Amino acid sequence: MNKPREVFELLGRIERPSDLRALDRRELPQLCNELREFLLQSVSRTGGHLSSNLGTVELTVALHYVFNTPDDRLVWDVGHQTYAHKVLTGRRDGMDRLRMRGGIAGFPRRDESAYDTFGVAHSSTSISAALGMAVAARRMNEPRRVVAIIGDGAMSAGLAFEALNNAESADCDLLVILNDNDMSISPPVGALHNYLARLMSGRFYTAARRAGERVLSAAPGMLELAKRAEEHVKGMLLPGTLFEEFGFNYLGPVDGHDVDTLTSTLHNLRNLRGLQFLHVVTRKGKGYAPAEADPIQYHGVSKFDPGAGIVAKAAPVPAPVPGYTQVFGDWLCDMAAADPRVVAITPAMREGSGLVRYSREYPDRYFDVGIAEQHAVTFGAGLACDGMKPVVAIYSTFLQRGYDQLIHDVAIQNLPVMFAIDRGGLVGADGPTHHGSLDLSYLRCVPNLVVMAPSDENETRQMLYTAFTLDTPTAVRYPRGNGPGVPVQPVMSALPVGKGEVRRRGREVAFLAFGSMVAPCLKAAEVLDATVANMRFVKPLDIDLVRELAATHSVLVTVEENVVMGGAGSAVLEALAAIGWSGKAIQLGLPDSFVEHGDPGGLLKECGLDSEGILGQVRARM
Repeated sequence: MNKPREVFELLGRIERPSDLRALDRRELPQLCNELREFLLQSVSRTGGHLSSNLGTVELTVALHYVFNTPDDRLVWDVGHQTYAHKVLTGRRDGMDRLRMRGGIAGFPRRDESAYDTFGVAHSSTSISAALGMAVAARRMNEPRRVVAIIGDGAMSAGLAFEALNNAESADCDLLVILNDNDMSISPPVGALHNYLARLMSGRFYTAARRAGERVLSAAPGMLELAKRAEEHVKGMLLPGTLFEEFGFNYLGPVDGHDVDTLTSTLHNLRNLRGLQFLHVVTRKGKGYAPAEADPIQYHGVSKFDPGAGIVAKAAPVPAPVPGYTQVFGDWLCDMAAADPRVVAITPAMREGSGLVRYSREYPDRYFDVGIAEQHAVTFGAGLACDGMKPVVAIYSTFLQRGYDQLIHDVAIQNLPVMFAIDRGGLVGADGPTHHGSLDLSYLRCVPNLVVMAPSDENETRQMLYTAFTLDTPTAVRYPRGNGPGVPVQPVMSALPVGKGEVRRRGREVAFLAFGSMVAPCLKAAEVLDATVANMRFVKPLDIDLVRELAATHSVLVTVEENVVMGGAGSAVLEALAAIGWSGKAIQLGLPDSFVEHGDPGGLLKECGLDSEGILGQVRARM
């Protein structure tokens, strides 16, 4: 049974970290238990990221207990591990509206709390940001301490290693904590490593090491021999050689669920100068058996009953039209069966990008490169150079990280790398860091790249096939979730490149709709008796269709689920300017601002991109 809120004896007294630091250290295990139970209750009611947050309870408590936050800086990575941090920093009551419109964000945000020192959501930024803060503290002669907390998955990104590589030359004090939640420590090994971590972070070890260096410095050969001996001894016991080479003093692994050991170790590390690296091992879903057994299923959850766990839903009858992601996954499996050159690449998004089935059926042609978007793109370019047909499955906002590679390594060389871009447009609860608001703008300016936006599920399948047949870089951009419900035809046929279609004939007003906006435009057009064109291609744009509509209508309205600035509508206006059209043009799309988190349908309504909003905007501007 879940405890009612009033039973949280210690947690109920914590409004800010200073309250936490007033507790007796012996009370911390109880606080951790209460905090973990609170998170389980809270997230099961709102949805959100669960298993990763259950795994960082003790680490979060120990960090705020030892460090004088917010004066001392805690820089979290990704944000999937920060719910406990939010609860302890004055946002416990706000958890009732986590990731909802007007509620607190699912990730740290500087404008939400002074304790959120750096806004995150995309991974691997913590060490770079923390290093900048540490250098700033040194330059301004501030005594604050700076800590970066990074997950093991985020360490696969080049950005993390770029920061590690530059840390030694920065000449500052920095603690990096690696939250390793993909391995476990057996009890005897864990006890030994916990003891060694406390010993090596303590003043005696540090003082002895410095004294030895002073004594041996008079005999350089002996000093070098002693350093090598120390490295070999630590290397036999501790897997920290790599981080030592970057100039960090490596400590660990430490049991991340032993709050007493964590507190002791962090207290010792807080008093050390220079670069320190603490390896902490945690377990995803800690304390909730279903999440421990299946941390992937419980990574991102919707509302559920903690007593029953996530219950598999019975398959509806008849089966609904699959969502966009599943359409892609099914298409990719069909293409792989037909063409042995097909290779799929994902930067750590197998489940989210719909590649689970493909990865099982074609494991030798499936490459999960980890959180390494830049590598994913250039790896695909290399495959394309030698005759393979690489398909890079990637979220819209994650492709932003590989933009230079898309231009320099793919487009300039005109290599047939295909980008299946999921999460185009507004995605909902993850907010501005994950909304695919900019892709049509940043893609349409790239030479050699064909950019498509399907209006429904079946058109998605046909566009994917069209992209595959082209011997040039291609991008098919589709939204998250379900479309209008158009049945998917198994037969695949290539669409004529750069050609749209008129879906409805009307008078005076013509909608030039791109992708997901075709369906709401059709509804608005019924009221206005307007024409609706499904433009299909953002690049190359159907210039002939634009001219035809301009010649027969007095008002042209471009509609896209992308920022207006530089987007598909701008391409239409460029074409109209080239032919000297003097009619009225209206551009509708996302605003020139970052859209907050919330329900996707509600967000589209706020942006005026549902059928009623489109109708109202056109009437107001005619």
